[in-house]
This record gives sequence, C-alpha cells and structure tokens, in this order.
Amino acid sequence: MFLILKKISFRKIFNTLKVYISYLFSRVFRTDFRWGYPISVSIEPASFCNLQCPECPVGNGINTGKSTISAELFESIIDELSPYLLNLFLYFQGEPFLNKKLAQFAEYAARTKNIYTVISTNGHFLNEPTAISIIRSGLDKIIISLDGACSETYEKYRVGGNFELIIENILRLSELKKKLHSQTPRIELQFVVTAFNEHEIQQIKALSKKLGVDKLKLKSAQIYNFEKGSPMIPKNAKYSRYQPVGNGSFKIKSKLKNHCERLWNSAVINTKGEVLPCCFDKSAEHVVGNINKNSFSEINNSIAYHRFRQKLLNNRKSISICTNCTEGLYR
Repeated sequence: MFLILKKISFRKIFNTLKVYISYLFSRVFRTDFRWGYPISVSIEPASFCNLQCPECPVGNGINTGKSTISAELFESIIDELSPYLLNLFLYFQGEPFLNKKLAQFAEYAARTKNIYTVISTNGHFLNEPTAISIIRSGLDKIIISLDGACSETYEKYRVGGNFELIIENILRLSELKKKLHSQTPRIELQFVVTAFNEHEIQQIKALSKKLGVDKLKLKSAQIYNFEKGSPMIPKNAKYSRYQPVGNGSFKIKSKLKNHCERLWNSAVINTKGEVLPCCFDKSAEHVVGNINKNSFSEINNSIAYHRFRQKLLNNRKSISICTNCTEGLYR
C-alpha cells in the first residue's frame, strides 16, 4: 500500500473520482456516461509464450500470432495516460519476458512516470542479468505462477515448464534484492487451484515461506468449456468458479448483473495497439480502437467504446466474454 501511496497525485485522485462517479451514474440511469481516463491499464509486452497450458488461448494454440509491442508505441501510450494511471500491468496473454525490452518498459513506467507497475510471469526467464535489470528498473511487484508444490503436479498444467528452474529463479531474485538493498519488486507467488493441485495447498504455503516471497495468492482456474464438467475443476467448492447443477453439468457461480466497473476503470492494450474493454477478451473479439491510428483520448469516448458499455448496461449476458467472468468471486 505504501508503494502505491507514494505514486498518487491530486490529478490521479480527481480522475479516479470522475471515473467512479461516471460509473455510478451509468448504473443508476442505465445510460453510458464516461468521464475521466482508466485508472488501471494492462499493456501486453508479448503475445506468445514458451508454455502450452491447456486452458490458455495462447498455450493451446487458439491465439497463434507472435508479436511484441515496440518501445515507441509503449512510451506513447504511457506518455498520454501516466497523469491518470494508478496501476500499470505489464502482461496480458503472452509471457512478458519474451519481449527483450521489458525491463526498459518497467523503468520508464515506474521510475520516469511514477506509476505503480506490475509484471506477471511464468518465471522461466529470471536468470541473473534479467533479475538484476528488473530490480534496478524500479518495478513494484512481480507475480510468479507456481501451480504446484512439486514438479509432477506443476507440469500437469504448466506443460513444458520446469519446476526446479522456477524455484531456482525465485531464490535468485530474493537474494539479489537483498544484495542490491532493494525492497522492490515485491514477489507474489500465484497458485491457480485445480483438481491436480488442490491437495497441495498446505505444501505451497510452506514452500512460499521457505522461498521468502512477500505474498502467496490462491487463484481459481478459468475453464472455457466448463458446462459439461472438466477434470481440472477442484473438488473443494471454495476454490472453484463453477458449481454443479446435476447430470454432470456445471454453471458459473457469479450472477451476471448488468454492470461491471472494469469497463470504466480499466482497459487492455495488446501488442498490436488494439484497445480491448476487458482482460477477459482473450482473442480480441471486441476491439474498440487502435492506438496506432488514434489517441487513447479519442478511443476512450469513441462510438465503439460507448456501444460496448451500453450493451453491457442493457444485457450483459449477450456479451460472450462476460459469460465466464469472475468479477466479485474468489479469485
């Protein structure tokens, strides 16, 4: 929290108020009002990955494009949005460290523009030079996925992954932080709970303490074709986004009410410069603009963005990416 407070300004606070007031008005009057800029943005450094995770559109081959965002495009986005941003997430679909300029991006956002900056990674590329560059960049937080307390369990979902290498990289990053006298980036382990690993929750808690990370987060798994069940759905309902309805069928726990603050307080920009309304739009089905062609200010109040928000206010269930949404659920 202290790291975020250090990066707050009056302009950012005022923008946040405008965003949430416009969201409140939109909910009350069922009409899209849009004031202010997103307070949180995800920018995708790379659209491809080294792993083949079965429930990931990149890993399972549904999304096949391989591209990285350029430094010029990244900096132009940050230059426009930095006066308003509270958070920048340097990840979306691909593995961020496959963009060789990732540390440069983190430094530009965190140090030059004073934005709270986060990276989420599968942890395979944190060798010593990379770890040092990330620590020196001023990155505030790094999320490392570790979905198992042993290699056998981990590699059931993280296909192509190397459990021992990730453990080695986490320990290295922790030690280098101490050596360089840096409190950042804070290290968060993310454990996606599935039927494969739900028996290891106590073990992963013990392992996280041994590794000396700052936080462990248990997260529920998103499963695309969940309606007829999946061997990945945890038996413990606490860790599942889905609940059984009989005859081997499942439904999502959340109730799709006709509002969602994500459409007002955040946005996603992929490697192509396409602006997406939400991080659930994995395959860019609902592009509302392109930063290569228009400024974010123009896209922010565009007809396409307005129509999407209005559609959500009218009938959210009609939007495909919302039908597997976990907003408000344990995640």
